Amino acid sequence: MHPWTFVHVSDIHIGSPKSYRYRADYNENWQTARQQILEINPDLLLVGGDLTRDGFLHDFEMWQVKQDLDSLPFAYHAIPGNVEGGDKFVTEQGALEKMDDMAERISFDRLWRFRSWFGEFPWSFVHKNVRFSGFFAAVSGSGLPQEEEMWRWLEGLAALGKPKFHVVTMHFPLFLDTLDEPTYDHHDADQIRKWYANIDQPHRDRIMAAFKAADVDIVLSGHLHNHRIDVVDGITFIKAPATNKPQWREYWQDSRPEVGFMRFDVTGDNLQHSFTPLTRAAESNGYGPVGHPRPEDRDYSIAWVK
Repeated sequence: MHPWTFVHVSDIHIGSPKSYRYRADYNENWQTARQQILEINPDLLLVGGDLTRDGFLHDFEMWQVKQDLDSLPFAYHAIPGNVEGGDKFVTEQGALEKMDDMAERISFDRLWRFRSWFGEFPWSFVHKNVRFSGFFAAVSGSGLPQEEEMWRWLEGLAALGKPKFHVVTMHFPLFLDTLDEPTYDHHDADQIRKWYANIDQPHRDRIMAAFKAADVDIVLSGHLHNHRIDVVDGITFIKAPATNKPQWREYWQDSRPEVGFMRFDVTGDNLQHSFTPLTRAAESNGYGPVGHPRPEDRDYSIAWVK
């Protein structure tokens, strides 16, 4: 089989000047990444979530990013991020009052809405000698119909068979530092940042068991906007970079908090991965609040485009 390439991109956060907030540099960075990916000309593109700035609110952002991705000359396969699908499921407000945890949590409607734009997920398919699987792990513990669907799909992966390699993409990392780290408390101001960055127990162990049963080689995640690699039980966990901006800059000493994407080259018995930094990082330019603002903090009167 001839050598071939695929690319993983995450957290592109394409926005619109019609919104209550907009960062032109996010869109510019995506266009830089897009051009670099076009020059690579991969067989396919994996999009690991957070495609939009506020797509769960704005159809025009979902339409904008879909038109962009549909115009690529190769196939792409997307999963939702927390922007589209929602944050981890909670039953009450946490420590950050500026964030409306109940409104931001994962929901049936948000997941259905993403599916209406980008098709069925979870998904799994084989291209040449690689199985690709994508899902949204934040549904764990929600009790939503999509959770039952996810577990049935995830624990059925082993029966699908594996060619030479198996690559999985998810948005939230399975773990932040170690597989056996605790379930963090979102009511605790000292723990909420870490709570936001992994999958809670016992779901984490159950997902890991499914990965091992399905003989997964690589697990890609986004969400943290910082590139780092861990190897656990023979599985390579890649925290992927974002294209929009870096985050978690000071948390690890051995990570790369730079804008970019992941490239994978498949040659015979080898699957090699490399971090590709953007050739140019745009300067910050825009307006509006960051984070997860409540409705009362969304001022559309400041939009650049009326």
